[in-house]
Amino acid sequence: MTAPVFVVDTVPGTGTFVLDGPEGRHAVSVKRLQGGEDLVLTDGRGRWADCVVLTAEGKDRLTVQVLGEHEDLPEEPRITVVQALPKGDRGELAVETMTETGVDAVVPWAASRCITQWKGDRGLKALAKWRSTAREAGKQSRRSRFPEIADLMTTKQVAALLADADFAAVLHEDRDHPSGALATAELPEKGSIVLIVGPEGGVSPQELAAFEEAGAKPYRLGRSVLRTSTAGTAATALVLGRTGRWS
Repeated sequence: MTAPVFVVDTVPGTGTFVLDGPEGRHAVSVKRLQGGEDLVLTDGRGRWADCVVLTAEGKDRLTVQVLGEHEDLPEEPRITVVQALPKGDRGELAVETMTETGVDAVVPWAASRCITQWKGDRGLKALAKWRSTAREAGKQSRRSRFPEIADLMTTKQVAALLADADFAAVLHEDRDHPSGALATAELPEKGSIVLIVGPEGGVSPQELAAFEEAGAKPYRLGRSVLRTSTAGTAATALVLGRTGRWS
């Protein structure tokens, strides 16, 4: 899938289709698509259709011919990153790069050492930004299945999430705490993998104990210490390569 991607509520099966609204405006006014050019329509949930432009009208209306409808099934193992809330706009950066890399789900986590707090309207706006970022990054990286961005979770809720994981890792940089190398960990070929990324201040001993009790062992990525906004992307890339999803 190399043609530009646009999101629709329902992927058309056959015939002609009119792309309008914000997506139509982006196609006509930003991408400047013309008759004969290819594009992809997707619902972001795995269904997509390859299309060719018939006509562009005004500033926000594109008529396309649907050439075929397809469905990409979820890949395995499913990779979820539990991301502690970073400072500033680093949360959107983390979501963007993890989406482009291939993560399947991101869980915002209110870790005890997070400086950023999601409360009230501010929290709702921040969550909406993460979801919008995942959608736009999914389009940019030509994905048909965008990552799910969960509601904010507490440490207790994250620990409960680990119960269904086939492999769970806490990315932990404390060299005084025993940890394995994620690069050599035994990973499942199917099922669910959960990677927990702590805040800039690190995962607290109490959180680490709660996660270990739930089945998540501490792992390190390498000798250098990554920022919370990049650790999830690096870990996702490592797991994608080791499980064959990048083969």
